[in-house]
Amino acid sequence: MGAWDIGHFDNDTAADFGGRVDDAPPEKRADVLRDALTAVVGTSPQDYLDDGEVAVAAAALIATQCPGGEPVTTPYGPKKPLPPLPADLRPLAVRALDRVTAENSEPLELWTDGGAGEQWLAGVAALRAVLAAAPGE
Repeated sequence: MGAWDIGHFDNDTAADFGGRVDDAPPEKRADVLRDALTAVVGTSPQDYLDDGEVAVAAAALIATQCPGGEPVTTPYGPKKPLPPLPADLRPLAVRALDRVTAENSEPLELWTDGGAGEQWLAGVAALRAVLAAAPGE
């Protein structure tokens, strides 16, 4: 993972994902987010999780539409606006964040090894709190 900061889009994988969201037709952008989250949620806790950065980025985009959510203002996120997203993405995002921050997770390992694990986890926890507090259905 090429990273330059601990923000949700401040790594190569997440920045590329922002472009993928922009490339999707507006009516398919929610599907792009859902696919990213489902890929992470569908992994076994015993398996090593690669590319969890995409799930964090997807969760950050979903959280923008939640009460207390902050806009994604980084130049590395999607440039095009998101349509209103289905509320059922919120609990899926929470589950994905739980998996990304659990054992056998490459992003957790990389941030911890790089000395920024606590900062990164705090940012993900804040994102999770916004998503968990929002109605999910």
